[in-house]
Amino acid sequence: MADQPRNTTTIQQPVCVTGANGFIGLWIVKTLLEHGYTTIHLSIFPGSDPSHLFSLPGATSPAVSLIVHHVDLLDAAAVDKAVEGCAGGGVFHVASPCTLEDPIDPQTELVDPAVKGTLNVLAAAKKFGVRRVVLTSSISAMVPNPGWPSGRVVDETSWTDLDYCQLRKKWYPVSKTLAEKAARDFAKKNDLDVVAINPATCLGQLLQPGLNASCAVLQQLLQGAKDTQEYHWLGAVHIKDVAEAQLLLFETPTASGRYLCTNGIYQFGDFAEKVSKLFPEFPVHRDKSPFPRSAHLWWFLYANPNSTCRFTGETQPGLVACKDAAKRLIDLGLNFTPVEDALRDTVLSLKAKGFLGQDNPSS
Repeated sequence: MADQPRNTTTIQQPVCVTGANGFIGLWIVKTLLEHGYTTIHLSIFPGSDPSHLFSLPGATSPAVSLIVHHVDLLDAAAVDKAVEGCAGGGVFHVASPCTLEDPIDPQTELVDPAVKGTLNVLAAAKKFGVRRVVLTSSISAMVPNPGWPSGRVVDETSWTDLDYCQLRKKWYPVSKTLAEKAARDFAKKNDLDVVAINPATCLGQLLQPGLNASCAVLQQLLQGAKDTQEYHWLGAVHIKDVAEAQLLLFETPTASGRYLCTNGIYQFGDFAEKVSKLFPEFPVHRDKSPFPRSAHLWWFLYANPNSTCRFTGETQPGLVACKDAAKRLIDLGLNFTPVEDALRDTVLSLKAKGFLGQDNPSS
Protein backbone atom coordinates (compact mmCIF):
# COMPACT_ATOMS: atom_id res chain seq x y z
CA MET A 1 0.00 0.00 0.00
CA ALA A 2 1.27 3.47 -0.85
CA ASP A 3 2.18 5.87 1.94
CA GLN A 4 -0.85 7.83 3.11
CA PRO A 5 -0.83 11.64 2.62
CA ARG A 6 0.01 13.71 5.71
CA ASN A 7 -1.46 17.05 6.67
CA THR A 8 1.61 19.29 6.73
CA THR A 9 -0.39 22.26 8.07
CA THR A 10 -0.48 20.56 11.48
CA ILE A 11 2.93 22.01 12.38
CA GLN A 12 1.19 25.37 12.76
CA GLN A 13 -1.23 23.89 15.28
CA PRO A 14 -0.60 23.94 19.05
CA VAL A 15 -0.17 20.59 20.72
CA CYS A 16 0.07 19.22 24.25
CA VAL A 17 2.21 16.29 25.39
CA THR A 18 1.33 14.69 28.73
CA GLY A 19 4.15 12.98 30.58
CA ALA A 20 6.42 15.23 28.53
CA ASN A 21 9.53 14.74 30.67
CA GLY A 22 9.42 10.94 30.58
CA PHE A 23 11.13 8.56 28.15
CA ILE A 24 8.44 8.51 25.45
CA GLY A 25 7.24 12.06 26.09
CA LEU A 26 10.71 13.54 25.63
CA TRP A 27 11.17 11.76 22.34
CA ILE A 28 7.79 13.02 21.13
CA VAL A 29 8.74 16.60 22.04
CA LYS A 30 12.13 16.14 20.36
CA THR A 31 10.44 14.85 17.21
CA LEU A 32 7.81 17.61 17.22
CA LEU A 33 10.62 20.18 17.33
CA GLU A 34 12.46 18.42 14.51
CA HIS A 35 9.28 18.55 12.41
CA GLY A 36 8.84 22.26 12.95
CA TYR A 37 6.17 22.46 15.65
CA THR A 38 6.54 25.71 17.56
CA THR A 39 3.84 25.76 20.26
CA ILE A 40 4.04 22.78 22.58
CA HIS A 41 2.33 22.54 25.95
CA LEU A 42 4.25 20.24 28.30
CA SER A 43 2.24 18.48 31.00
CA ILE A 44 4.46 17.03 33.74
CA PHE A 45 3.74 15.62 37.18
CA PRO A 46 3.78 18.23 39.96
CA GLY A 47 7.25 18.61 41.46
CA SER A 48 9.04 16.78 38.64
CA ASP A 49 11.93 18.40 36.78
CA PRO A 50 11.31 19.87 33.29
CA SER A 51 14.85 21.19 32.77
CA HIS A 52 16.02 18.43 30.41
CA LEU A 53 13.19 19.36 28.02
CA PHE A 54 14.93 22.66 27.37
CA SER A 55 18.14 20.84 26.44
CA LEU A 56 16.48 19.34 23.38
CA PRO A 57 17.71 20.70 20.03
CA GLY A 58 15.64 23.72 19.08
CA ALA A 59 13.90 24.01 22.42
CA THR A 60 15.32 27.44 23.19
CA SER A 61 14.79 28.89 19.71
CA PRO A 62 13.04 32.28 19.77
CA ALA A 63 10.45 30.83 17.38
CA VAL A 64 9.56 28.02 19.78
CA SER A 65 7.22 28.24 22.75
CA LEU A 66 7.42 25.42 25.28
CA ILE A 67 4.85 25.97 28.02
CA VAL A 68 5.26 23.84 31.16
CA HIS A 69 2.19 22.79 33.15
CA HIS A 70 2.53 20.92 36.44
CA VAL A 71 -0.45 18.60 36.28
CA ASP A 72 -1.86 15.80 38.36
CA LEU A 73 -4.04 14.08 35.78
CA LEU A 74 -6.62 13.31 38.47
CA ASP A 75 -7.14 17.07 38.80
CA ALA A 76 -9.52 17.93 35.95
CA ALA A 77 -9.04 21.69 36.36
CA ALA A 78 -5.27 21.35 36.05
CA VAL A 79 -5.68 19.18 32.96
CA ASP A 80 -7.94 21.84 31.44
CA LYS A 81 -5.22 24.47 31.82
CA ALA A 82 -2.71 22.31 29.96
CA VAL A 83 -5.08 21.53 27.09
CA GLU A 84 -7.09 24.74 26.67
CA GLY A 85 -4.47 26.33 24.41
CA CYS A 86 -4.65 23.48 21.89
CA ALA A 87 -7.90 24.28 20.09
CA GLY A 88 -7.73 22.92 16.55
CA GLY A 89 -4.50 21.13 17.36
CA GLY A 90 -3.66 17.91 19.15
CA VAL A 91 -2.90 16.12 22.36
CA PHE A 92 -0.36 13.33 22.70
CA HIS A 93 -1.49 11.58 25.86
CA VAL A 94 1.46 9.59 27.17
CA ALA A 95 1.36 9.98 30.96
CA SER A 96 0.47 6.78 32.81
CA PRO A 97 2.18 5.15 35.79
CA CYS A 98 4.52 2.32 34.87
CA THR A 99 6.74 0.33 37.20
CA LEU A 100 8.49 -3.03 37.28
CA GLU A 101 7.70 -3.29 40.99
CA ASP A 102 4.47 -4.78 42.31
CA PRO A 103 2.18 -2.00 43.54
CA ILE A 104 0.96 -2.00 47.13
CA ASP A 105 -2.38 -0.49 46.14
CA PRO A 106 -2.88 -1.21 42.41
CA GLN A 107 -6.16 0.67 42.13
CA THR A 108 -4.69 3.89 43.54
CA GLU A 109 -1.18 3.57 42.11
CA LEU A 110 -1.94 2.31 38.59
CA VAL A 111 -5.57 1.90 37.61
CA ASP A 112 -7.09 5.21 38.72
CA PRO A 113 -4.33 7.44 37.29
CA ALA A 114 -4.42 5.52 34.00
CA VAL A 115 -8.20 5.43 33.55
CA LYS A 116 -9.40 8.60 35.26
CA GLY A 117 -6.39 10.54 34.03
CA THR A 118 -7.13 9.50 30.45
CA LEU A 119 -10.78 10.46 30.77
CA ASN A 120 -9.84 13.87 32.16
CA VAL A 121 -7.52 14.47 29.21
CA LEU A 122 -10.17 13.42 26.71
CA ALA A 123 -12.82 15.55 28.41
CA ALA A 124 -10.52 18.56 28.17
CA ALA A 125 -9.76 17.79 24.53
CA LYS A 126 -13.47 17.71 23.74
CA LYS A 127 -14.17 20.85 25.77
CA PHE A 128 -11.51 22.94 24.03
CA GLY A 129 -11.94 21.69 20.49
CA VAL A 130 -8.82 19.57 20.03
CA ARG A 131 -8.72 18.07 16.54
CA ARG A 132 -7.17 14.70 17.43
CA VAL A 133 -5.82 12.87 20.46
CA VAL A 134 -3.07 10.30 20.00
CA LEU A 135 -3.27 7.94 22.96
CA THR A 136 -0.16 6.02 23.97
CA SER A 137 -1.48 2.64 25.01
CA SER A 138 0.72 -0.47 25.09
CA ILE A 139 1.09 -4.03 23.92
CA SER A 140 0.06 -4.68 27.52
CA ALA A 141 -3.46 -3.81 26.38
CA MET A 142 -3.18 -6.58 23.75
CA VAL A 143 -1.46 -9.39 25.65
CA PRO A 144 -1.61 -11.62 27.60
CA ASN A 145 -4.66 -13.03 25.87
CA PRO A 146 -4.77 -16.81 26.45
CA GLY A 147 -7.96 -17.07 24.38
CA TRP A 148 -6.21 -15.85 21.23
CA PRO A 149 -6.55 -18.44 18.42
CA SER A 150 -3.63 -20.86 18.23
CA GLY A 151 -1.33 -20.29 15.27
CA ARG A 152 -2.61 -16.76 14.59
CA VAL A 153 -0.30 -13.73 14.68
CA VAL A 154 -1.28 -11.21 17.35
CA ASP A 155 -2.79 -8.11 15.80
CA GLU A 156 -4.79 -5.03 16.79
CA THR A 157 -7.95 -7.05 17.38
CA SER A 158 -6.37 -8.74 20.40
CA TRP A 159 -7.26 -7.40 23.86
CA THR A 160 -5.65 -8.37 27.13
CA ASP A 161 -7.69 -10.79 29.25
CA LEU A 162 -8.48 -8.77 32.38
CA ASP A 163 -9.59 -11.74 34.49
CA TYR A 164 -6.41 -13.62 33.62
CA CYS A 165 -4.26 -10.68 34.70
CA GLN A 166 -6.20 -9.87 37.84
CA LEU A 167 -5.92 -13.46 39.05
CA ARG A 168 -2.16 -13.25 38.57
CA LYS A 169 -1.93 -9.73 40.02
CA LYS A 170 -0.52 -8.30 36.79
CA TRP A 171 -1.84 -4.79 37.31
CA TYR A 172 -0.03 -2.82 34.64
CA PRO A 173 -1.77 -4.67 31.78
CA VAL A 174 -5.04 -4.17 33.65
CA SER A 175 -4.47 -0.41 33.90
CA LYS A 176 -3.50 0.01 30.24
CA THR A 177 -6.37 -2.13 28.98
CA LEU A 178 -9.00 -0.36 31.06
CA ALA A 179 -7.60 3.04 30.04
CA GLU A 180 -7.65 2.28 26.32
CA LYS A 181 -11.15 0.81 26.48
CA ALA A 182 -12.36 3.83 28.44
CA ALA A 183 -10.84 6.11 25.80
CA ARG A 184 -12.48 4.18 22.99
CA ASP A 185 -15.89 4.38 24.68
CA PHE A 186 -15.50 8.10 25.45
CA ALA A 187 -14.47 8.87 21.87
CA LYS A 188 -17.47 7.03 20.47
CA LYS A 189 -19.99 8.67 22.83
CA ASN A 190 -18.56 12.18 22.45
CA ASP A 191 -17.55 12.19 18.78
CA LEU A 192 -13.89 12.81 19.62
CA ASP A 193 -11.11 11.78 17.23
CA VAL A 194 -8.85 9.44 19.21
CA VAL A 195 -6.17 7.20 17.70
CA ALA A 196 -4.29 4.68 19.88
CA ILE A 197 -0.73 3.46 19.48
CA ASN A 198 0.37 0.26 21.20
CA PRO A 199 4.16 0.18 21.45
CA ALA A 200 6.13 -2.93 22.33
CA THR A 201 9.20 -2.67 24.61
CA CYS A 202 10.70 0.73 23.80
CA LEU A 203 14.48 1.00 23.56
CA GLY A 204 16.93 3.73 22.59
CA GLN A 205 18.79 6.71 24.01
CA LEU A 206 17.56 7.90 27.38
CA LEU A 207 16.96 11.65 27.14
CA GLN A 208 15.75 11.79 30.75
CA PRO A 209 18.03 11.53 33.83
CA GLY A 210 16.40 8.45 35.33
CA LEU A 211 15.92 4.86 34.21
CA ASN A 212 12.54 4.04 32.65
CA ALA A 213 10.82 0.67 32.93
CA SER A 214 11.28 -0.53 29.34
CA CYS A 215 15.02 0.17 29.24
CA ALA A 216 15.28 -1.43 32.66
CA VAL A 217 14.16 -4.69 31.03
CA LEU A 218 17.31 -4.65 28.90
CA GLN A 219 19.47 -3.43 31.79
CA GLN A 220 18.34 -6.33 33.98
CA LEU A 221 18.78 -8.83 31.15
CA LEU A 222 22.35 -7.64 30.65
CA GLN A 223 22.98 -8.09 34.36
CA GLY A 224 21.84 -11.72 34.33
CA ALA A 225 18.13 -11.53 35.18
CA LYS A 226 16.19 -14.68 34.29
CA ASP A 227 12.74 -13.14 34.01
CA THR A 228 11.14 -14.37 30.77
CA GLN A 229 8.80 -11.34 30.51
CA GLU A 230 6.05 -13.88 29.91
CA TYR A 231 3.21 -11.41 30.47
CA HIS A 232 4.76 -8.26 29.02
CA TRP A 233 6.39 -9.15 25.71
CA LEU A 234 5.68 -9.13 21.98
CA GLY A 235 8.87 -7.56 20.65
CA ALA A 236 10.95 -4.39 20.78
CA VAL A 237 10.96 -1.07 18.98
CA HIS A 238 13.30 1.92 18.79
CA ILE A 239 11.87 4.86 20.70
CA LYS A 240 12.51 7.19 17.76
CA ASP A 241 10.17 5.02 15.67
CA VAL A 242 7.50 5.29 18.35
CA ALA A 243 7.82 9.08 18.33
CA GLU A 244 7.72 9.24 14.53
CA ALA A 245 4.69 6.95 14.54
CA GLN A 246 2.90 9.30 16.96
CA LEU A 247 3.35 12.24 14.56
CA LEU A 248 2.40 10.06 11.62
CA LEU A 249 -0.87 9.16 13.34
CA PHE A 250 -1.54 12.79 14.25
CA GLU A 251 -0.83 14.11 10.76
CA THR A 252 -2.52 11.39 8.68
CA PRO A 253 -6.22 12.23 8.30
CA THR A 254 -7.19 8.65 7.48
CA ALA A 255 -5.58 7.17 10.63
CA SER A 256 -8.11 5.56 12.97
CA GLY A 257 -8.44 2.87 15.59
CA ARG A 258 -5.39 1.28 17.19
CA TYR A 259 -1.90 0.62 15.84
CA LEU A 260 0.56 -1.99 17.05
CA CYS A 261 4.06 -0.48 17.07
CA THR A 262 6.80 -3.11 17.12
CA ASN A 263 9.63 -4.15 14.83
CA GLY A 264 8.39 -7.71 14.60
CA ILE A 265 6.92 -10.24 17.01
CA TYR A 266 9.18 -12.92 18.46
CA GLN A 267 9.98 -14.78 21.68
CA PHE A 268 11.79 -12.97 24.47
CA GLY A 269 14.24 -15.88 24.46
CA ASP A 270 15.17 -15.00 20.86
CA PHE A 271 15.62 -11.38 21.88
CA ALA A 272 17.87 -12.42 24.77
CA GLU A 273 19.95 -14.55 22.39
CA LYS A 274 20.42 -11.55 20.12
CA VAL A 275 21.45 -9.41 23.10
CA SER A 276 23.90 -12.07 24.23
CA LYS A 277 25.58 -12.23 20.82
CA LEU A 278 25.76 -8.45 20.43
CA PHE A 279 27.15 -7.95 23.94
CA PRO A 280 29.07 -11.13 24.88
CA GLU A 281 30.88 -9.29 27.68
CA PHE A 282 27.65 -9.24 29.71
CA PRO A 283 26.31 -12.29 31.62
CA VAL A 284 22.99 -12.61 29.78
CA HIS A 285 21.32 -15.53 31.60
CA ARG A 286 24.15 -18.02 31.32
CA ASP A 287 24.55 -21.36 32.96
CA LYS A 288 28.28 -20.82 33.32
CA SER A 289 30.08 -18.45 35.64
CA PRO A 290 30.57 -14.83 34.48
CA PHE A 291 33.34 -14.23 31.99
CA PRO A 292 36.90 -14.14 33.34
CA ARG A 293 38.58 -10.83 33.93
CA SER A 294 41.25 -11.49 31.36
CA ALA A 295 41.26 -9.91 27.92
CA HIS A 296 40.91 -13.31 26.23
CA LEU A 297 37.11 -13.09 26.01
CA TRP A 298 36.71 -14.63 22.59
CA TRP A 299 38.96 -17.57 23.51
CA PHE A 300 36.72 -18.08 26.52
CA LEU A 301 33.63 -18.09 24.29
CA TYR A 302 35.25 -20.55 21.89
CA ALA A 303 36.23 -22.89 24.71
CA ASN A 304 32.86 -22.55 26.47
CA PRO A 305 30.13 -22.77 23.84
CA ASN A 306 27.50 -23.45 26.50
CA SER A 307 28.06 -19.99 27.97
CA THR A 308 25.65 -18.43 25.48
CA CYS A 309 22.22 -17.24 26.52
CA ARG A 310 19.97 -19.96 27.95
CA PHE A 311 16.18 -19.51 27.90
CA THR A 312 14.82 -23.00 27.34
CA GLY A 313 11.54 -23.55 25.51
CA GLU A 314 9.11 -20.80 24.56
CA THR A 315 9.27 -17.80 26.85
CA GLN A 316 5.87 -16.74 25.45
CA PRO A 317 4.02 -20.04 24.92
CA GLY A 318 2.21 -20.16 21.60
CA LEU A 319 3.37 -16.72 20.42
CA VAL A 320 3.61 -16.74 16.62
CA ALA A 321 6.57 -14.85 15.14
CA CYS A 322 5.94 -12.22 12.49
CA LYS A 323 8.41 -9.83 10.86
CA ASP A 324 5.86 -7.23 9.69
CA ALA A 325 3.46 -7.36 12.61
CA ALA A 326 2.96 -3.57 12.60
CA LYS A 327 1.47 -3.69 9.11
CA ARG A 328 -1.01 -0.88 9.77
CA LEU A 329 1.84 1.54 10.58
CA ILE A 330 4.02 0.22 7.77
CA ASP A 331 1.16 0.87 5.33
CA LEU A 332 1.03 4.47 6.56
CA GLY A 333 4.71 4.83 5.65
CA LEU A 334 6.62 4.08 8.86
CA ASN A 335 10.04 2.48 8.38
CA PHE A 336 11.33 0.63 11.42
CA THR A 337 14.88 0.92 12.73
CA PRO A 338 16.70 -2.43 13.10
CA VAL A 339 16.43 -3.84 16.62
CA GLU A 340 20.22 -4.18 16.69
CA ASP A 341 20.51 -0.39 16.36
CA ALA A 342 17.99 0.10 19.15
CA LEU A 343 20.01 -2.23 21.38
CA ARG A 344 23.31 -0.49 20.67
CA ASP A 345 21.80 2.95 21.30
CA THR A 346 20.28 1.78 24.58
CA VAL A 347 23.45 0.13 25.86
CA LEU A 348 25.54 3.19 25.00
CA SER A 349 23.06 5.37 26.87
CA LEU A 350 22.84 3.04 29.86
CA LYS A 351 26.63 3.02 30.10
CA ALA A 352 26.90 6.79 29.77
CA LYS A 353 24.38 7.31 32.56
CA GLY A 354 25.99 4.75 34.86
CA PHE A 355 23.10 2.28 34.80
CA LEU A 356 25.32 -0.66 33.88
CA GLY A 357 27.77 -0.25 36.72
CA GLN A 358 31.48 -0.07 35.95
CA ASP A 359 32.85 0.81 32.53
CA ASN A 360 33.99 -2.79 32.12
CA PRO A 361 30.99 -4.94 33.06
CA SER A 362 33.05 -8.16 33.05
CA SER A 363 35.50 -6.89 35.63
